[in-house]
Amino acid sequence: MKYCIGFLTLVTAGCLMAASEASTQKRISESADVLSDIMASKDKSIPTDLLDKAQCVAVVPNLKRAGFVIGAKYGKGVVTCRTGNGWSAPAFIRIEGGSVGLQIGAGETDVVMLVMNQRGMDKLTSDKFTVGGDASVMAGPVGRSAEANTDATMRAEILAYSRAKGVFAGISLQGATMRPEKDDNRELYGRDMTQREILTGGVKPPAVAQPLYAQLNRYAPTGHSATR
Repeated sequence: MKYCIGFLTLVTAGCLMAASEASTQKRISESADVLSDIMASKDKSIPTDLLDKAQCVAVVPNLKRAGFVIGAKYGKGVVTCRTGNGWSAPAFIRIEGGSVGLQIGAGETDVVMLVMNQRGMDKLTSDKFTVGGDASVMAGPVGRSAEANTDATMRAEILAYSRAKGVFAGISLQGATMRPEKDDNRELYGRDMTQREILTGGVKPPAVAQPLYAQLNRYAPTGHSATR
């Protein structure tokens, strides 16, 4: 039985990885579209006051989910952080995670994560961390204002949002791992770079990231970093 489970896990993960491949420019464009669509929903968008306070914003378009007893998640996205000169150049990330349970189905989910403080950013710039383990995460409040949820920025390093388009109605990032997608960073910038170098302003923002910056500046024009 354990060999069957192992085989199913490998097959599922392989299918998800193949389905998630996309060019770096396309991924940036898709991330801008996801943020635009979510923020355009008047009553169910990310609260703008939380977006104003976010240290970094990460978007993973079309996170793949598949399951037949063994569930799996796989997705690639982009993240940008605030610097003294605006938003940083985008860095690419990969999310991977799995769970064991009675689940059958498949689907895609757009994920947006707000990194709310310096502690969360430090985890983001590491080689690998576990969401909900190494970095605290909670489901972000939804609506035009987060006044009733002011403790959210105090208790979590990351606030997570999702938009499900497939069979499953929601998503849990607990236990998922996040790491830099080094090959994609190299493809966009032409050389190896660390996440910290990219996200702290050490790289000139590329022109292909302008659609993402346009959405961030539209909904968080006066944003500032949260407290450390």
